[in-house]
Amino acid sequence: MKTLFAAALALCLSSAAATGQDVLILGEVHDNPAHHQVQAEMVAAFAPKALVFEMLTPAQADVVTPENRGDRAALAKALEWEASGWPDFDYYHPIFTAAPEARIFGAQVPRAAARKVFEDGLGAVFSGDGAAYGLTEPLPEGEQATREALQMEAHCDALPEAMLPGMVAVQRLRDAELAHGVMRAIEATGGPVAVITGNGHARRDWGVPSYFARIAPDLELRVIGQTEDGRALEGGFDEVLSAPMVAREDPCKAFAKGD
Repeated sequence: MKTLFAAALALCLSSAAATGQDVLILGEVHDNPAHHQVQAEMVAAFAPKALVFEMLTPAQADVVTPENRGDRAALAKALEWEASGWPDFDYYHPIFTAAPEARIFGAQVPRAAARKVFEDGLGAVFSGDGAAYGLTEPLPEGEQATREALQMEAHCDALPEAMLPGMVAVQRLRDAELAHGVMRAIEATGGPVAVITGNGHARRDWGVPSYFARIAPDLELRVIGQTEDGRALEGGFDEVLSAPMVAREDPCKAFAKGD
């Protein structure tokens, strides 16, 4: 892991500029502004023909135009960002302008679709070929258990255990939709493609990169994870950068008794 942030970033930027990769996946902790600065600088160096955002639905991506792209306020309004639940758009707007000619794609799973997974299963909700992406197959038992435990931890041990398989299924759907978004972007533009997403989706072992072994094994991928204060980042990344941790409230406070 690289904790000398400036030196590590310089190395990554140099590599991004010289890379022959088809897909550059850039992870983040969503509310850390330093991570978004890195993403913007690496996107500028990589000069992709397409950008795929976890934070945008396909419909939102379609409202990005040459006229509003450079105007932070106009683009935020067009995307209805304030109602989205994502961190301040000031963090993300420089990524849009870092490759101003890149086509924008969205791969976010709407809440209604996520809820439908619990009722109808992954295959009925995924926008692509569920069998080709392995979504019709159960996960290995050990991976399923590990992922359920991570979902419980991420939700402050407050979820009913019966919900955990569905939560894992939704996570699989989000990973697969991001991979499908990359494939749509490559088909439309020829690539290369940069992906903006959380670290959990970026991990090589079972995140977005894992799907390309099935659907496009010849694609060259580079996966960058970003952590805070040098903390370990699980899942397999080609590079891991670390920035100072930001101050934030305890996310489990809302689950505390009496709140």
